Amino acid sequence: MHEVDVLVIGSGPGGQKAAIAAAKLGRSVAVVDKRDMIGGVCINTGTIPSKTLREAVMYLTGLAQREVYGQSYRLKDEITVSDLSARTQHVIGREIDVIRSQLTRNRVQVLSGLATFLDPHTVSVRGQGGVEERQVRANKIIIATGTRPARPESVDFDGRTVVDSDQILDLDRIPGSMVVVGAGVIGIEYASMFAALGTKVTVVERRDRMLDFCDLEIIEALKYQLRDLAVTFRFRESVVSVERHNGGTLTLLESGKKIPADTVMYSAGRQGLTEVLQLRNAGLTADNRGRILVGPDFRTEVDHIYAVGDVIGFPALAATSMEQGRLAAYAACGEPSTGMRAELMPIGIYTIPEISYVGSTEDELTEQAVPFEVGVARYRELARGAILGDSYGMLKLLVSPEDGRLLGIHVFGTGATELVHIGQAVMGCGGTVHYLVDTVFNYPTLAESYKVAALDAMNKMRAVARISAH
Repeated sequence: MHEVDVLVIGSGPGGQKAAIAAAKLGRSVAVVDKRDMIGGVCINTGTIPSKTLREAVMYLTGLAQREVYGQSYRLKDEITVSDLSARTQHVIGREIDVIRSQLTRNRVQVLSGLATFLDPHTVSVRGQGGVEERQVRANKIIIATGTRPARPESVDFDGRTVVDSDQILDLDRIPGSMVVVGAGVIGIEYASMFAALGTKVTVVERRDRMLDFCDLEIIEALKYQLRDLAVTFRFRESVVSVERHNGGTLTLLESGKKIPADTVMYSAGRQGLTEVLQLRNAGLTADNRGRILVGPDFRTEVDHIYAVGDVIGFPALAATSMEQGRLAAYAACGEPSTGMRAELMPIGIYTIPEISYVGSTEDELTEQAVPFEVGVARYRELARGAILGDSYGMLKLLVSPEDGRLLGIHVFGTGATELVHIGQAVMGCGGTVHYLVDTVFNYPTLAESYKVAALDAMNKMRAVARISAH
């Protein structure tokens, strides 16, 4: 029987950071994962492949340069799957090497195989490739198994014409037309990428709008840009069935509409990878989506077992999973920490164009009866925006008129997921809109949008104060 202080199940962002944090605190640590899944879904089929694919699409289509060089500009006329996958495989290989190196450097033992609980402290690891089954006993256990795409039983997935968000990376050609079922983050990201490649995309969503947790004005701007790429939206519609024919697929909607397409991609949420764990042997349960309930310190209902990452549900982001892993390791090792400030957690959505925000939305503040003023900077008014050829981007600040605090930062356009961190840092340090007004930003930069938006908000607040004074 192999014994360790901390056993981590899963080597994705949450598991990797948990293992390294525990090792840094002087504990003996082992990580269990399948040999072909080091780095987890994030590295192999999720975040890294999809974001690399996006970068390849942007580069090869020349989409970002068309404002300058004309709408017909393309770096390559005929883009193939091999053009896109070459860059993706290179990045995946490099990231796996980095993760293996980090685990080895920190003396974290990697056990290849599938983990199953035998009792609350003991896990069986079924090896792969002729490796014998072994048992591992641990004082503390951290579950970071992640998720897989949820698959409706009524849908016949074949990996070629009807695919999920994992299988879409293995298509042998770029489809001429595609139906994307589900307008969540993953669905909209892939819809925008394939639309940029020239695929005629139809998005079907049963709700009234897409990405309803985002700022409404930003989402309207994204919809405008996607419609410009010939994306069709079908909101308040549900899929009844998908028929496969020799000439492609027919997607039947409840309203009676039939949508023809070469490929259908389902993006119907995620399912926690907990079935194989035999949680009941550890005294644990999961909900109907395979998710494990945890407390504020990521401790489960069993005192010495923790869970982090997508397997615990919202927000299910690689960035938050990493921090959850670190904090869970600290809690497991009795190391004090300040915890995660949820109000400062940034959201990044890698659509084309990008969206990112931190803090509250206008709708949330209105519902809470919190007064705010809006300051807006548009990329087309910035020299850097003209240089980049981005005329549609914008940055929006939500500011408290009472004390100048930043209540929310919303960015749309080039570099949005990078740019949001300036506002995040100001909010985290208790800074106000006055700080941004008085700060000198490099010129020409997109960061200058913070000063422009801050001045816009200040001018509006001054107008109110002027009228109130009379």
